[in-house]
Amino acid sequence: MGMRKGRILVTGGCGYIGSHTIVDLIDNGYEVVAVDNLSNADESALAGVAKITGRQVRNHVIDLAEREPTLRLFREEQLTGVIHFAALKAVGESVQQPLRYFYNNINSLLNVMAGMAETGVNNLIFSSSCSVYGNTTDLPVTETTPRQAAESPYARTKQMGEDILQDYCRVHPAFKTVLLRYFNPAGAHPSSLIGEASANPASNLVPVITETAMGKRSEMTVFGDTYATRDGSCIRDYIHVMDLAHAHTLALDFLLANRQQSNCELFNLGIGEGVSVLEAIRAFEQVTGQRLNYRIGPARPGDVEAIYANYDKAAAELGWQPTYDITDIMRSAWAWQQVR
Repeated sequence: MGMRKGRILVTGGCGYIGSHTIVDLIDNGYEVVAVDNLSNADESALAGVAKITGRQVRNHVIDLAEREPTLRLFREEQLTGVIHFAALKAVGESVQQPLRYFYNNINSLLNVMAGMAETGVNNLIFSSSCSVYGNTTDLPVTETTPRQAAESPYARTKQMGEDILQDYCRVHPAFKTVLLRYFNPAGAHPSSLIGEASANPASNLVPVITETAMGKRSEMTVFGDTYATRDGSCIRDYIHVMDLAHAHTLALDFLLANRQQSNCELFNLGIGEGVSVLEAIRAFEQVTGQRLNYRIGPARPGDVEAIYANYDKAAAELGWQPTYDITDIMRSAWAWQQVR
């Protein structure tokens, strides 16, 4: 089968959001090639992708923070666009290892941009994060909500990535980028063939919940119950990973059809509802009938009190609508955890 809609490089393609996005891209007529250094993932995700889609996606095992191998990759592959997921993403770890986070996340972006510039690839979708908003009190956040100081080096790398791309777009009118600010991705593909499977211990709430219920952890800690929220625990906007994946396909369609107002567009991707940590635990218990062994611990440095999205812009301009809620997220995450 030849190039249909185009050939897309997915960086971090063996990772959680990357692998689910590859499925959605293939389902929507794109050809995909992956790059992943396997520092926090393994290629079994692509075996799952092949089972779901019937297509083998090739992965280049390259560290994008290294310039030469990255440029070589761009020269080898004829690309239409890039979706750049590859980054270190553990908030707490970034507080402990700021240099490693800056080195990896910024260099990989710069090298991808260099590869694109050299080979004339002009369409980039960048993974940003709601963490760029910092500890905002302006809720729900919209794309025009001012960014606050980053609460962690991880969040700062996302702010810096956005700034780098905005500065670059000003002087390169042919280059087009969409910055997608994710809220909290969770859940798994309905087939249970792929899901959230980081190589390093999970720090995200949903896999911590499912691992605790499976007995892989003896208990889980709720970090803080004295926040100024309805039940004292942090509030987040959980978005099903397949809804998030589909937004990337729609963002590519949007760029390739030249529907954007400017060459640097920004969209929030959340479902517009806040769910507290304690409410998420209750949703899990209701869906699965499992009792969860949790205790309340101290608040964690780097954590924002409450954040959830207004996604009207993505709805209006990308035609995106979330289709799953917190119960679907818990149901699919639990099904995936049981077959892992």
